[in-house]
Amino acid sequence: MFEEASEVFDNMFKSSFPLTFIVFIPAVLILVSPLPAEAAHEFTVYRMQQYDLQGQPYGTRNAILNTEARTVEAEVLSRRCVIMRLADFSYDKYQKALRQSAGAVVIILPKNMSAMPQDIVQQFMELEPEMLATETIIPVYFAMEDDELLSIYTQTLTSSSSQGSLSAAEVLLHTATANGFQMVTSGAQSKAISDWAITSLEVSDDMRTILLMDDSFSWQSSPFCFSWLSYGADSNGSGVSMLLELARLFSKLYTYKRTHAGFNLLFFLSGGGKFNYQGTKRWLEDNLDHTDSSLLQDNVAFVLCLDTLGNGDSLHLHVSKPPKEGSPQYYLLKELETVVSSQYPEVKFSMIHKKINLADDMLAWEHERFGIRRLPAFTLSHLPSHRLAQRSSIMDVRSVSQSSRHGAGEPPAGPHVDVKKLSRNTKVVAEALARVIYNLTEKGAPGDLQIFTEQMQVQEEHLSAVVDWLTAQPRAAQLVDKDSSVVSTLEYHLAHYLKDVKRHYVKADKRDPEFVFYDQLKQTMNAYRVKPAIFDLLLAVCIAAYLGMMYLAIQVSHFSHSK
Repeated sequence: MFEEASEVFDNMFKSSFPLTFIVFIPAVLILVSPLPAEAAHEFTVYRMQQYDLQGQPYGTRNAILNTEARTVEAEVLSRRCVIMRLADFSYDKYQKALRQSAGAVVIILPKNMSAMPQDIVQQFMELEPEMLATETIIPVYFAMEDDELLSIYTQTLTSSSSQGSLSAAEVLLHTATANGFQMVTSGAQSKAISDWAITSLEVSDDMRTILLMDDSFSWQSSPFCFSWLSYGADSNGSGVSMLLELARLFSKLYTYKRTHAGFNLLFFLSGGGKFNYQGTKRWLEDNLDHTDSSLLQDNVAFVLCLDTLGNGDSLHLHVSKPPKEGSPQYYLLKELETVVSSQYPEVKFSMIHKKINLADDMLAWEHERFGIRRLPAFTLSHLPSHRLAQRSSIMDVRSVSQSSRHGAGEPPAGPHVDVKKLSRNTKVVAEALARVIYNLTEKGAPGDLQIFTEQMQVQEEHLSAVVDWLTAQPRAAQLVDKDSSVVSTLEYHLAHYLKDVKRHYVKADKRDPEFVFYDQLKQTMNAYRVKPAIFDLLLAVCIAAYLGMMYLAIQVSHFSHSK
């Protein structure tokens, strides 16, 4: 076979040399031209949140990507996929991509988040709310760093950076000869999720009640920027862990009639809190507006909301209205002060008064939902302000061991949970609540009296296990439906200690929805190694020029032979 082919080419060379160039050279060009694009890498990307809240759109509005990769160092970003590492991220660079109508933005997260410098982490946490509040047409993704993705970024960075220092001809030649990457998502365009139900859990009684609240399924006052990365360790995995531990402790006290106090404790894990506390709002409406008899009507001593309690050496009781002297909420304030000063002097305790601003689109704290309905409520947190970035950041993850990456006493980057401090704060709340419901102050009990000791003490291992479990899975409201393992596991834990666990479902009004969620928040992206489009154009020009030259050569040869 090969001998026959060689004879054909030999005869071609001998018979007609110009014809050989016309046939053979294009064949060589075709053979050495780039092969069809092949997939260089396939990886998972997490799209920025997309939802509507009270008619206002938030987050990115697009989910489709099929464009060439560039880094922000390139001069022209229009219709390009801009990839950048978190270490190099800045709001100016992000805005540059938006201003130039980039096709998409992909931010690469490092393998070890706790190894990030504190200033970079803090900067990004402060920018997340701005990114989310801005309606963005182009898709914005996060991707976890791996060796191949980092190699793609490095090659793209080299190509993008070199173009700025070259002449126009050099840029054209470099563009034509360099390899590029075509970024393509496999998912469809995002669409609204119909009939999505936000789930809450309630354990109710019918006596005078102290209501313990926890924003369990979304974790902070404004949604995380990227829902699939919303692990919420401190905000508010710590609050859920504390509530479950309090349920365990007080269920033991309330098992026996002689230790059953005159107050009942109602535990409520509310859903949709990060969407202006929709679960709490609907639950209050159902109990106050749509029923003749309710455990909330003239029956609530106070409501204590637990939010972000896994770190710090301070505790703040956030109130919308200072409690009146002699009221149950006043006694709780005093007992918190007593327990902290007598048993934990290293902790700084204070009450922070902030009036409810009904003009704001988002309420500051969950207790304000109760304050609007004239129910006495407050929020306990180690954060002095609701505006702090720790309450709404994807950096809020369970920290790794400090010994491997950090020096002695140096905390890991970003918010994290210190289980010892979470355990201490849980004991402060448990002791203060017990002193209120058993009226120990009027009975002359000393401030250093400890109720929860020995077999009744706070279990640090239990708190740690719950935080580890919670932070092992994303818990944004769009991901936690009625069949979610998060809901069923929390329901199981509550039912283990308490009776009559009920589920509450909240669906948006179809005519005027308070909230709308969208899908396609997690997708697969392919990076294809390709030649740029201009390469095909230059190749076509070269072939046309070659054929023209061959045509002229044949004409000249024919003319000379005719003479």
